[in-house]
Amino acid sequence: MGLNKASNQFLVPKTTLKRKLEKYKATQNIDIATNKKLGRFEQVFTKAQETELATYVKQMESRLFGLTTENLKKLAYDLAERNNISHNFDTCKKMAGRIWLENFLKRNPDLSLRKPEPTSAARAAGFNQVAVNNFFDLLSHAIETYHLTPDRIFNVDETGITTVPKSISRIIGTRGKKQIGLLTSAERGQLVTVVFCFGADGSYMPPLFIFPRKRMKPELMNNAPRGSWPLFPFAPSRLATGVVDATN
Repeated sequence: MGLNKASNQFLVPKTTLKRKLEKYKATQNIDIATNKKLGRFEQVFTKAQETELATYVKQMESRLFGLTTENLKKLAYDLAERNNISHNFDTCKKMAGRIWLENFLKRNPDLSLRKPEPTSAARAAGFNQVAVNNFFDLLSHAIETYHLTPDRIFNVDETGITTVPKSISRIIGTRGKKQIGLLTSAERGQLVTVVFCFGADGSYMPPLFIFPRKRMKPELMNNAPRGSWPLFPFAPSRLATGVVDATN
């Protein structure tokens, strides 16, 4: 399409399109021709360099070695220094600034600040293509050998719940105060283990609560799912002392 049609369709001044087109004819580089200056400042890295940097960040995150904001800013400084790229980064701290980081994330919307989940090195090392293929080979062999149907295949897992919350929820306070407080418990709390069992056909068993106690208290199972089992491993009998009634 011509300049007039492009200007009307995309609401870009004709003079701007003409200037960009002349710059492209002179350089034969679309990135240079369409580069938009930030006032008197210029973008430090080219589009290709930022794409490579963003790809590296994704690769490190996929390998469970994600970069923090400080790591990324230091990496940007080292990248500019080693490639003799002109920059206005902090030479004392040897890292890029906050504004560069914010603009970098805006130019790469598929990247964002996330709170990672702690993963042990043993679990990460065990989750690989060879181990996964071996698991499914053994599973297929067991299903074919014993003619297992979905109602005879179960998966059991457990999780730990602390009696004292570690995180504090946000509260509404007076605007302008530098610091607000919230009364919390100084106890470390105890860990309650919950065991779940689900079947491949969609059925499931009621959860099992393992309390680090000797005696049963009915209040411990308040609002628990129907049919839940309480277990007290330090009790003399080492057996569950009861089942939550379906009407509870």
